[in-house]
Amino acid sequence: MTMSEYDDDAKAERMKANMARIEELTARLTNALAQRKMPRPSLQAPDTDMFLQATAAYWSEMVKNPSKVLEKQIDYWGKSLKHVVEAQEALRGGKLHPPEDNTPDDRRFSNPLWKTHPYFNYIKQQYLMATEAMQRTVEDLETLSPREKRRLGYFTQQIADMMAPTNFIATNPDALMKAVETEGESLIRGLENLVRDVEANDGELLVTLADKDAFRVGENLATTPGKVVFRNRMFELIQYAPSTEKVHRTPVMIFPPWINKFYIMDLKPQNSLIKWIVDQGYTLFIVSWVNPDASYADVGMDTYVEEGYLEAIRVAREITGENQVNAVGYCIAGTTLSLTLALMNKRKDKSVRSATFFTTLTDFSDQGEVGVFLEDDFVDGIEAECNDSGYLDSFFMSRTFSFLRSNDLIYGPAIRSYMMGEAPPAFDLLYWNGDGTNLPGRMCVEYLRGLCQTDRFAGATFSICGEEVSIADVKHPLCAIACETDHIAAWRSSFRGVTRMGSRDKNFILSQSGHIAGIINPPSKMKYGHYAGPKPEGTPEEWLEAAEFHEGSWWPRWEAWLKRRSGAMVEARIPGDSGYPALADAPGTYVISTKNEDMS
Repeated sequence: MTMSEYDDDAKAERMKANMARIEELTARLTNALAQRKMPRPSLQAPDTDMFLQATAAYWSEMVKNPSKVLEKQIDYWGKSLKHVVEAQEALRGGKLHPPEDNTPDDRRFSNPLWKTHPYFNYIKQQYLMATEAMQRTVEDLETLSPREKRRLGYFTQQIADMMAPTNFIATNPDALMKAVETEGESLIRGLENLVRDVEANDGELLVTLADKDAFRVGENLATTPGKVVFRNRMFELIQYAPSTEKVHRTPVMIFPPWINKFYIMDLKPQNSLIKWIVDQGYTLFIVSWVNPDASYADVGMDTYVEEGYLEAIRVAREITGENQVNAVGYCIAGTTLSLTLALMNKRKDKSVRSATFFTTLTDFSDQGEVGVFLEDDFVDGIEAECNDSGYLDSFFMSRTFSFLRSNDLIYGPAIRSYMMGEAPPAFDLLYWNGDGTNLPGRMCVEYLRGLCQTDRFAGATFSICGEEVSIADVKHPLCAIACETDHIAAWRSSFRGVTRMGSRDKNFILSQSGHIAGIINPPSKMKYGHYAGPKPEGTPEEWLEAAEFHEGSWWPRWEAWLKRRSGAMVEARIPGDSGYPALADAPGTYVISTKNEDMS
């Protein structure tokens, strides 16, 4: 047998094996898709009324000012047609290079072929021109309110992002080159990745962002030493082991959001906020919330306050023998901390000495980017889902937040996994991002209706634990940290909430970067800077203009503020040596269990 014949036989065998794999994977995919339960339409897309309003607004513009509308249409068609003619002329003349390209840079089109290859460049330019025309059409709709226009613009952009040529194999040069280089093996691996994700999510397509086998919570994530010293149906309380001989008298109590798990603050020692606080000489407690199921349907905002916040503060005070704690709330936990502080003020409870808010919204008059999902069409669907199942599955929250950064968290990972056949990266932050939690039904609806939609805490009063409280009832010394490019808790909204609080001692810090990277920003990295200085008053823009920019992390600045409110140094406290013996090693059991297990 000649070498050529041997190669032909080998290729034939590989082809046969690949066809068998494709057949098997297709059968598995079909079976997995058949398991999919059709979700509520109201949880999938905005109500059709939004698009009907947009259509009506467009025709209203056409009637009132037809020349303006026609001018825009002619401008788009003129650019598109000119581009077609230029491309045809280049090909007719035998010039295999693209016409002039004045489109803006876009990292989705980083492959050089998008600029140099006539086919790919033509597709890219046509796509970007069409996207620009869609955006301009929305911007010029004068009969829509600013809120309606912003929402329409967001979903229009989502449609444009979904239709990007990079999202299709035939028009993605990276995927085509990889398929040629691997003789089609990358496409087989991509199909395997697709089947794996659909099977893992009961027929739903949710791209895996990180290698799930690369991390174990408690082994290479959340490794700061400590003990679970208290447990009830709502949370486990972790007390961390001291790393200094002396600690400040007043303990620190962190309340993380229960939309995700607390170990975002303890991914690894190099960037662990938890370890850093302990190393500065503080007795640190953190709440690890339970991941609720249908049995938690009756749990509301008041349950989180009474059985969560107030109980955790009580236990920490008993363990340390101190009258007060310094409380920290992150995201929704900061919002609920503000409700708790207002309630404590009403009750004359002095158990909290100071409060720190990480990326916290209390004034929802401007909801920022996430506001597009807070209209009745989506919230009605969430409420119906909560009424039926007793809770909101983490899938819905994860998908919603992913669509706020769809190119980074949906389409980009899908391209790499399904079209390039790459394995998910071993990335701790993305692993945490995929480790979501459910929300109790009553709490979810109360939060969305009473705070996000009607802004009752800042705009009127909010009922909690039998009291009517308002934002002005928050009178503790406070420090708020917001993030400049936060797509979940817009910094200007966070700032406005702080200015409306009743505290006389207020501090505001604006970190560079977003909701996570702006907070998890260790000093050793010297990565993101921050703005600080003036008292938070006036408008956000006025404050920022007067603020001073500082290189590096905000952590040391906050710690200097915290130190002045933490008392004298005392002997370090060892977890479990008080009347609360250790129940488990940190990070505990609630952060690992996916269901309501071991609740005794």
